[in-house]
Amino acid sequence: MKALFDAVMLSYDEPLADKLHARLQRILGTPVKRLHGVHGMRRAYRLAAEVVDHEQFLLADGDFVLATEFALPAVEPLADGVSMRVWRARNPLNGLIYGYGGLKLIRRSALRELGDAVDVLAALPGRCEFTADIAGTTRINQSPYHAWKAGFRECAMLARGSEYGMDDAEAAERIAAWTAGGEGEFAEFAVSGAREGVDFAHEAARAPALFDKLNDPAWLAQRFTGGHGEQAIAG
Repeated sequence: MKALFDAVMLSYDEPLADKLHARLQRILGTPVKRLHGVHGMRRAYRLAAEVVDHEQFLLADGDFVLATEFALPAVEPLADGVSMRVWRARNPLNGLIYGYGGLKLIRRSALRELGDAVDVLAALPGRCEFTADIAGTTRINQSPYHAWKAGFRECAMLARGSEYGMDDAEAAERIAAWTAGGEGEFAEFAVSGAREGVDFAHEAARAPALFDKLNDPAWLAQRFTGGHGEQAIAG
């Protein structure tokens, strides 16, 4: 049977990206295209739309660990008016399970019409569909830097106000989980990043253009080394 969907991994500098890309291909049973090292998230997403052959395609981050039980043949196409579906992912450090870092099914045409938002995919036209199903784990703790960056970016965006319509109480609960602590390798860096991300959001509220820095890899790396010294960014 002819495949209905392409699959793409977007990776930047994640130490385990090669292994996770191979895992995606093995579990999905189909070739997974890969874009690596593209500077700027908006540009990376737009380029993803140009490497696929189908209107709808699966999109995974470079730190996403697909669950072995995920069944590609069971994936239903997006309904009319829906631009993206997001499966939930487990956070291995704080136990949260929600759309952060999750697998996505997305329309190529929607990416080509991407608007402006700090959380880039929140600017897609059409509706976003969140499913209760868990597709895997977001392996954010591949190095001290990657753990810190995950906490920093997510909590800065949650503190700023979710662009997906999440209510303030739910956002506050997630910030509390990120900042309270965690278990696992480099968990302390994720917690530090989360707390610093909340502080950054308060700082950026007075200069909203600063929020664009959340999508600037060089700025994030500099912010990390400035606050934490020369920790091993690559693990």
